[in-house]
Amino acid sequence: MLRDQIQEIISAAVDATKSAGQLPNVPIAPPAIERPKQAEHGDFSTNVALITAAAVKQATGEKANPRQIAQAIVSHIPADGLIGAVELAGPGFINIRLSVPWLQAQVRAIIDAGDSLGSIDLGAGQRWQVEFVSANPTGPLHYGGARNAVLGDALASVLTAAGYEVQREFYVNDVGNQLDLFARTLHARYLQLQGQDASLPEDGYQGEYMIGYAQQIQAEVGDSYLSMPLSDVLKDLRKRGLAIVLADLQDELGLIGVRYDRWFSEQSLHDEGLVEQVLSDLKQKGDIGEWDGARWFLASKYPKNEKDEVVMKTNGLPTYFASDIAYHYDKFVRRGFDKVVNIWAVDHQGHVPRMGAIMAALGLDPERLIIVLYNLVKLVRDGHEVKMSKRSGDFLTLREVVEEVGADAVRYMLLTRSPESGVDFDLNLAVQQKNDNPVYYVQYGHARICSILDKAAHEGMPTATQPQPGDDAALALLTHPAELDLIRKILELEEQIDFAVEKFSPHNLTHYVLDLARTFSGFYEKCRVVDADHPELTRARLLLSLATRTALARVLKLMGMTAPESM
Repeated sequence: MLRDQIQEIISAAVDATKSAGQLPNVPIAPPAIERPKQAEHGDFSTNVALITAAAVKQATGEKANPRQIAQAIVSHIPADGLIGAVELAGPGFINIRLSVPWLQAQVRAIIDAGDSLGSIDLGAGQRWQVEFVSANPTGPLHYGGARNAVLGDALASVLTAAGYEVQREFYVNDVGNQLDLFARTLHARYLQLQGQDASLPEDGYQGEYMIGYAQQIQAEVGDSYLSMPLSDVLKDLRKRGLAIVLADLQDELGLIGVRYDRWFSEQSLHDEGLVEQVLSDLKQKGDIGEWDGARWFLASKYPKNEKDEVVMKTNGLPTYFASDIAYHYDKFVRRGFDKVVNIWAVDHQGHVPRMGAIMAALGLDPERLIIVLYNLVKLVRDGHEVKMSKRSGDFLTLREVVEEVGADAVRYMLLTRSPESGVDFDLNLAVQQKNDNPVYYVQYGHARICSILDKAAHEGMPTATQPQPGDDAALALLTHPAELDLIRKILELEEQIDFAVEKFSPHNLTHYVLDLARTFSGFYEKCRVVDADHPELTRARLLLSLATRTALARVLKLMGMTAPESM
């Protein structure tokens, strides 16, 4: 990362200052390199002189002047290369300005980086899993679940860009009462289609979509269910209904570009005997107790847990929590992920402490499990909240929202806030083709650059991605503040990726890409790109436009959006 390179230069200057006898040879922590709040203070700033003065006093007992230390360190910073200028500020801060020739040379490097632009090596090959959505397979995906999908998918992309090996997983809850209730509801709808008077089960699934599912099954089985034992019918309905829902879920999530590496069946944990095996192991370790006819996980033994949790009910059936223990054992012990990220709705926050207890009981570091909680989504049209489907009267589905505003708008709008913040999704704004709509503005920025490059090519000014003789000389003409600001803005991408990984949230990318598009607009307004009277400057500005297009496309791809070439 650029910030790391600057840190290395400053650290080397500190060592040189020691070698010159201008500083005592005392241990000094790596200097912090920060972005100044005000651009006029430079590109980066460091407090190295302040921490050095503190280290000297601690080691020698003598008071040191941070500003004098800063002056000594600055004298050992190379005058060429990455850093162009340094300035002292306040009691001893060092402000750093990037070298203009170095910035100019980055235009070519940005273009050459292409789809890997901004990638950093944090992961060093670590295997991570991101498990997200994992909705009950009993119906269409509610529009609120789209936030889970977009957040998890974009986070997986950002982690990949940071050097991690990432697996996307959907955990299919195909065990338990909800699926039994789903099958019984399907049976009632099937009987109704067969002309029989059948009532839906109490607390059954009331949605109109259940009729559609029953119609699909009727087309497959005809009237054969009428002559079969009820137990066999319900068993077959579970299987057929689950297959229909999972196919629909894959299709719905595919509408917004979300695809998984694995759909993991909860039932498989029971079929393999893993649930019973893990519970038996925990019992031997003293983490399972038995009373009131049930088996309990002794969560209260572990921090932040006040009550124990049932893992085997009085009827001998395991609970969902028992499956959860086995599932995480499978993730960490059997499949060997270094870390796992679970994306959960905020109403699951009460389950977070017991997940830490699970990890500790399994002999695993709780820090290896990261739980990201996201807040709710409120759809707004004409200033009023929208909750129900106009077509069916049921809840509004992801499919209906995508049909109304488009997949890119869904993804962008749901990424604009950090997970813990609620999202007000303005349906009217999302479809407007004007600059107030950030989705339109960013994508139009990419399309406009494509148009500029195409026009230049038609006028005999090719902008091939391969280097051409004279590029260095041409790029040296990029001296206008708007040109240099645009290069600086593109170079922030690796820091944005680093931030998204640190916060386990890619919401910052929406603000960065909008800022990048605006910075390009400022450049385009102040600098004439295609000028036949100045071919070398035209070449340089076309290369800078191409670099910007590369950056816009890269960020849009990280967010799971398209980069249109025309609009």
